[in-house]
Amino acid sequence: MSASTAIGMVSASLRNLLVAKMRLSPVVDVTVLAPDEPSSSRRINLFLYRVEESDYLANQDSTAGPGNQLIPAPLSLSLFYLMTVYAPNDAVNGNVTAQEIMGEAMRVFHQNSPIPRDLLEPGLAEAREDLQLVCRKLDPEELSRIWATFSRPFRLSVLYHVSAVQLDALSDTPQPAPQRVRTVGVPGVRQPAKPPLILDVLPDRGPAGTAVMFTGQNIVGWKVTAKIGGHSILDAAEPAGDTVAATIPDGLKAGVYEVQVDIAAAFRRTFLFEVVA
Repeated sequence: MSASTAIGMVSASLRNLLVAKMRLSPVVDVTVLAPDEPSSSRRINLFLYRVEESDYLANQDSTAGPGNQLIPAPLSLSLFYLMTVYAPNDAVNGNVTAQEIMGEAMRVFHQNSPIPRDLLEPGLAEAREDLQLVCRKLDPEELSRIWATFSRPFRLSVLYHVSAVQLDALSDTPQPAPQRVRTVGVPGVRQPAKPPLILDVLPDRGPAGTAVMFTGQNIVGWKVTAKIGGHSILDAAEPAGDTVAATIPDGLKAGVYEVQVDIAAAFRRTFLFEVVA
């Protein structure tokens, strides 16, 4: 959509849909009036009573248009219509006629969502988006407030949500789009050809306080971290060669513990160490 008059075009398009698709005899009038405005006694009325900005589409980004100009994102709206049926009451069956009309109108909306393009107002013919019709649950308090506002007796009504109605933003001073990136830097390769490894830990058993030696390959220049039973035994240590020493903490009870060894983000391995009494 483009023009700000699109909201009125949507209302007219809904009327077009009901007039074209309902199969009732005699034909029922379709109006787009407020509940307190008089019209024929046998009709369906569409009353636009609430307009909201779409939460889902509110954060759309601007786009680049012709001539490298920045086009602001459209204003995306949700429209809420109260569809009400008017029909004379029968002395025996009451408002059965109104109920029959309502059922036919709901069938038409259910079978024609999104609204067919050939029934849209001419100003919506090139709209980017489809107009989806969804029947929503109507809050009794909200419905009561609507009828109380117009001081009219309650009529059988249902709520329809129409989305998304997009109004293009207008700008007298077009903004240029930012320049595109022409070249991309080549990231450096940080991982060496020969990755660091920890191959073994010796000894693999002993009392608390035992000195252990981790043996590996290609670990010079890397920081080694190790933990056992939640206790740190190496904190970013830098090996001098292919070995690095650590000490099993005092106070660990007898049992088998996992020893987790990490070399930066390049290597991780878990060994088992048995603490003996």
